[in-house]
Amino acid sequence: MIRRLALCVVCLVAAAAPVHGEQVHGEQAPAAPEGMEILFNGADLSGWDGDPRLWSVRDGVIHGETTPENAAAGNTFLIWQGGDVADFDLRLSFRCNAANNSGIQYRSKRITDQTAKNGWVVRGYQHELRNETTLPNVTGFIYDEGGGVNGRQRICQLGEQAVWPAEGGKRVVATLVDQEAFNGLMKLDDWNEVVIRAEGNRIRHYLNGRLVLDFTDEHPQALVAGVIALQLHAGKPMWAEFRDIRLKRL
Repeated sequence: MIRRLALCVVCLVAAAAPVHGEQVHGEQAPAAPEGMEILFNGADLSGWDGDPRLWSVRDGVIHGETTPENAAAGNTFLIWQGGDVADFDLRLSFRCNAANNSGIQYRSKRITDQTAKNGWVVRGYQHELRNETTLPNVTGFIYDEGGGVNGRQRICQLGEQAVWPAEGGKRVVATLVDQEAFNGLMKLDDWNEVVIRAEGNRIRHYLNGRLVLDFTDEHPQALVAGVIALQLHAGKPMWAEFRDIRLKRL
């Protein structure tokens, strides 16, 4: 009987083990909550505030673009006018070119003092969208835009499950996505679906249905609420597009 049980266990383990080369998927994004608020109507920029030279609606999507003639004086943002948001589930799709980088701001603060280089500046947590210089962290990591989160710069990288304790630096406790998995997940020149879920001091980012970042911020100055905004980066001409923007306050 013992030998029989041992053989059964071996069979179960063999059946559960991944085949060599098979991609093993991690935690999947939760289903969209009911009653999500639609933040973009697909027709115009009602409810948003940004530089009208740089932001428009094209073919039913938000289109932001800088050119040599219409350059950004510092990083600039399209800011949602719905007020501060604390705990939330935010969902949208994006695509952008490789000329520069873009991002999604949340729990951020609008800056209107003399340090702002233009009329649409925010600082705080940023979900980085595309940054060609930081492979494998080309998207999905948390960046401290403008030093608004205690000057911590890249707070949590793509693929990390991490904690930033009240004292000391970040501690990585697990790896969620490796380079091979990321290569099969990110669509560099096409639409990508993003879910950002913030509950208390825990933040999770999902890319195309898969958990790619899980961060707990125990820093005494961690951000708990703020505005939502979309970024156009200063520097080389670039464009970024967004659609299907939905929010649920939790």
